[in-house]
Amino acid sequence: MIEVTTVTSIHAPIERCFDIARDIDVHTRTVWKHTQERAIAGVTSGMIGPGDTVTFEAVHFGVRQTLTSRITAYDRPYLFVDQMERGAFKSMRHEHHFSVCGEQETCMRDILRFEAPLGVLGWAVERLILKRYMQAFLESRNEKLKSMLER
Repeated sequence: MIEVTTVTSIHAPIERCFDIARDIDVHTRTVWKHTQERAIAGVTSGMIGPGDTVTFEAVHFGVRQTLTSRITAYDRPYLFVDQMERGAFKSMRHEHHFSVCGEQETCMRDILRFEAPLGVLGWAVERLILKRYMQAFLESRNEKLKSMLER
């Protein structure tokens, strides 16, 4: 299993950061444009909450894929966790942690754990390609969130 962690400091109130991070419309606007990501089932617009599911369709590595996740933990404004129910990975869990780290400053920490299918081949792809790809994906999205929240 691979773990990717990002930490982003945002000059905005924790409640606002938490809510924007779980907004499906914001999610689709802040991911890489070339993935053409969109929500197609479950909660497809607005804020996702405890027990809710969302199915995203996106193009990664030239292949159109779908991924369905459920919110399995929720403690506003400190934590929400989305866990893959169906998708290309063998497993995937994304923890979104929020803490106050200064006056009007929020620290947003993402911990993404995933495992590729296909045994030894998947193990190699995780380490050679997917870890860097997912790190860059999260960092790009988080910078766009930060920019949006600090405007």
